[in-house]
Amino acid sequence: MVTRRQFVLGGAATAATVVLYNAHTAQATGSMAGHAGHTGGLLRAGSRLTTAPFTVQMPVPGVLRPTTSTSTTDYYDITVKPGVEELVPGVSSGIFGYNGTFTGPTIRAWQGRQVVVRQTNRLDRPISTHLHGGHVAAADDGHPMDVIAPGGSKTYHYPNDQFAATLWYHDHAHHVEAENLFKGLAGFYLISSPDEQALNLPRGAYDVPIMLRDVRMADDGTLNWVMDDFANRLTILANGRNQPRFPVQARKYRFRFLNASNLRPFGLGLADGSTLTMIGADQSLLPAPDDVTSFELWPGERYDVVIDFSRYRVGDQIMLTNSMPFPNEGDAQKQILRFDVVGTASDSSDVPDELADAPSLPAATNTRRIQLGPFDPPSGTMVIDGKTYDGDRIDQTVPLGATEIWEIYNADTQYGLPHNFHMHLVHFKVLDRNGTPPPAAEQGWRDTVTVHPGETVRVQATFADHRGTFVYHCHLIDHASMGMMAQFQVV
Repeated sequence: MVTRRQFVLGGAATAATVVLYNAHTAQATGSMAGHAGHTGGLLRAGSRLTTAPFTVQMPVPGVLRPTTSTSTTDYYDITVKPGVEELVPGVSSGIFGYNGTFTGPTIRAWQGRQVVVRQTNRLDRPISTHLHGGHVAAADDGHPMDVIAPGGSKTYHYPNDQFAATLWYHDHAHHVEAENLFKGLAGFYLISSPDEQALNLPRGAYDVPIMLRDVRMADDGTLNWVMDDFANRLTILANGRNQPRFPVQARKYRFRFLNASNLRPFGLGLADGSTLTMIGADQSLLPAPDDVTSFELWPGERYDVVIDFSRYRVGDQIMLTNSMPFPNEGDAQKQILRFDVVGTASDSSDVPDELADAPSLPAATNTRRIQLGPFDPPSGTMVIDGKTYDGDRIDQTVPLGATEIWEIYNADTQYGLPHNFHMHLVHFKVLDRNGTPPPAAEQGWRDTVTVHPGETVRVQATFADHRGTFVYHCHLIDHASMGMMAQFQVV
């Protein structure tokens, strides 16, 4: 198997993509019955969904304005409701959206300044909004069982007492979180800090969040939800648009890439093999920039990447490509987004040699071993430590303030199934993969980490500030809906 380090540095597609496909063959075959040759509406002759690629511009999610503000706090109101969008040009799709948009509005927060968000549910199903990466109290975490009923509201408090980072919010109501995310319930939450601002990285119009995801779309535009149906989710979206273009100036840009797919990983790079400079991941900036030609982006993960378009001429077109399509997928799943260089602009931004302090924690006082899987095809259930999720069961009890090492082992060797481990409440430091130190891309603060079949990843975290019950789960979010989720209680 090609390792994560080899992929990030070398740009070759990992074997994990193939084994992920093989592990689900039986289920995929069943869900594909009657859909032979279905392409999700991408360049299909004789179909309503016959659009040439790169005909629409990629939108940038709008920044939400506070309803009101005080000297310490910004207050927001968001309504979760159905909406209609042209994810593929010329075809309307019914979606679920924060404020009715497929990519929810962006909240820009400041370190140490509180954000309060009132979420109102206008859907016909429960929701629970989780700030992914947020260090928040249990009552504000968006626990899978702490739901907002249809017609109800809940107010979430986010202290933002954490590093500058690219976070995101999404639905987490158990049993429906996977479908709700699939249909659009996700948005960016970006935290800035004085330390980050002092670095003079690209900002303003040159700081662009990009949410990547895939959907299964019928010829009439309907988003067809089937659990664990990755093989038919063939329409890839960048900020809610299929194969868009994005105009850029010949200067540096900061792109905040988020994988909001339920199951699909991406292998991102530029078609001409040019260098990308990674500056941040999940919970923080990296200690130092890392120049790569490609990188993996698994569900739930975020990477901040600087691309310098000054190397190109006005009129050049540069393709962002995916080197990890599933078997039998075509160019539509390989060509994600086209950057069009449309002009020149002055550029005083810079990427310094040092970005942030390397993660540092007190010595660990306890070690826990967590086993993901194995998957049981007959029952269709996913497990952690042999158990499916039970909201009434506490699986781990952690003392407040404790620093612990969690050894996460992926037992899905028979089916070759990768998992993406995510912990609520804490940010963690990746110590090693099968005893090997992590690559540069994993040397900042993390909250999500991919664990390949047979692999053990060790992470270290301090469980500070908040008592209560939180969850940890696989962020191939269909797996969480199928039971791959457990609870820890901080006491």
